[in-house]
Amino acid sequence: MNSDGKNLSPRGGFGGLVDRFVGPGATKAELLLQFVPALVAMVATPAYALTLRVQWTQLQLGFMALLAFDLVGGVLTNATSTAKRWYHRPGQGLRQHLTFVSIHLIHVLLVALLFRGGDWGFWFGTSGYLLGASVLILGSPLYLQCPVALGLYGLSLLGNCYLVSPTPGLEWFLPFFFLKIMVSHLLPETPYYTDTFQDFHQD
Repeated sequence: MNSDGKNLSPRGGFGGLVDRFVGPGATKAELLLQFVPALVAMVATPAYALTLRVQWTQLQLGFMALLAFDLVGGVLTNATSTAKRWYHRPGQGLRQHLTFVSIHLIHVLLVALLFRGGDWGFWFGTSGYLLGASVLILGSPLYLQCPVALGLYGLSLLGNCYLVSPTPGLEWFLPFFFLKIMVSHLLPETPYYTDTFQDFHQD
């Protein structure tokens, strides 16, 4: 239970596995918003890549599809009220959030290895910026975390445009990657409930 009496315990079985990613008690609307665009992106990304004059391996195309599913789905999932309640529940502090961030550095490593010929500058630069930005966001006073996160995300977009050479087929990777972590996940927004929202908008 959280402070307002809502149950935050994952279910058993496969449902519990889903709950640990999207948060317990996700509504049907939230699940549709999370999974439908992610599935579309999963198909569209390799389809787009095949229009380019690049000889892709099956491994590259498969990883592209999984990466698109994870990032598009992750941006939307982490922005839902259900996920906010779950990922910012009591006991989730700096260590837990930085663990979540650090796991995603594997994404950067695989892009550097599979699509950029072992570009270690890309790996270290992207990873260092993400970790540094995450510490700044989490270390800011609560009322400043949103503008700090958005400012740092804006800088990441400028870096993607002017400092980093584009990755063919994955030109979208860094904008979605930073959006998922720095804005969707790290910001502890107010987790509204559907009944609260409806009551608030009644005349």
